[in-house]
Amino acid sequence: MGCFDVSGVEGAEQPVKPRLLFFITEDWVFWSHRLPLARAARDAGFEVFIATRVNQHKKRIEDEGFKLIPIRLVRRSKNIFREFCSILEIAKIYRREKPDIVHHVATKPVLYGSWAARIANVSVVVNALTGLGFIFIAKGWKASILRHFLVFAYRLAFSMRNTIWIFQNPEDLKLFIDMGVIKNKNAVLIRGSGVDISHFINIPEPAGIPTIVLASRMLWDKGVGEFVEATKILRKNGVKCRMILVGNPDPENPASIPEETLRRWHSESIVEWWGHRADMPEVFAQSNIVVLPSYREGLPKVLLEAASCGRAIVATDVPGCREIVRNNKNGFLIPPRDSKSLAEALNILIENPELRAKMGAYGRKIVEAELSEEMVVKQTMEVYKRINPQITQITQKMI
Repeated sequence: MGCFDVSGVEGAEQPVKPRLLFFITEDWVFWSHRLPLARAARDAGFEVFIATRVNQHKKRIEDEGFKLIPIRLVRRSKNIFREFCSILEIAKIYRREKPDIVHHVATKPVLYGSWAARIANVSVVVNALTGLGFIFIAKGWKASILRHFLVFAYRLAFSMRNTIWIFQNPEDLKLFIDMGVIKNKNAVLIRGSGVDISHFINIPEPAGIPTIVLASRMLWDKGVGEFVEATKILRKNGVKCRMILVGNPDPENPASIPEETLRRWHSESIVEWWGHRADMPEVFAQSNIVVLPSYREGLPKVLLEAASCGRAIVATDVPGCREIVRNNKNGFLIPPRDSKSLAEALNILIENPELRAKMGAYGRKIVEAELSEEMVVKQTMEVYKRINPQITQITQKMI
């Protein structure tokens, strides 16, 4: 029986729910970035499956009515046999669950999931790239070889029909078209995963010594090193401020900062390290300025949230960051890998509370007008309907 067959129940046709399966590396990433979309799909009539590595959100996900499928994906594995087995494991899941749409999120799920979809003959694939990852940022001959290999693998995997690509910024989209990986007609620009503007509310800054927050995974390519160097410059110049790092290391990422380094910075009072925080609205409520000196992004959710809370932002002038930061309007864009420029931009904002307030208000308007969670969910649901008209017909019957 096909996924769109109907069966008679006392003479009435009962449509079988279309199946949507998300493949994403970590359960916490799904919970923080894709939960609103999954809820919208469920409410529209989809049966929703989540294939992910399960850590701490099992009960929450299952309580939402989603079917959770644990996977054993190792993000930094160099064992080719293990990686091949991972693809076969995913293909086995696809064959068993028979999804009408699979939605892959981030680099490894996109690559492995696309191969698995070919093996399992999945009819519709949505590939969402949330950034290009470490390989596209790293320098040196090894990184260059890996980039060429990765592009080749992308081309082989993504030749299947009925595949739509979602990019978070126009630079990444153009790059994949220029590399010959995808065609323009198969690509959609949806800027980020959105922000809940009713949860991340615009609140006044706290009084006292200005507090500057960098919230992300603790990776070198998020600009954490430049943040620390900028702190030293500000202190040397007698600028009073609190410099805060929020987030944990990511040991499976080659750019992860050792925990002992973070603890040393904290113990030596260079910066404060707060570790992971689940209460980000409260973190922003305690901040005056939010920083992300990253080397490249998809579209960082933390900057959306900071803008929604009315905070002035300092970020690097790189793909992703400039989707939310409008230079001299809701913050400053600075060159990447430049701690001196970062310190200068921060000093201007530290000394000008009126400018911070003006920029914060402008950032809130950007989010409300262009980047709310509701808008992103609606745009993604339209992608589902576009690539499979049958889904539109069936979900309309269910709503």
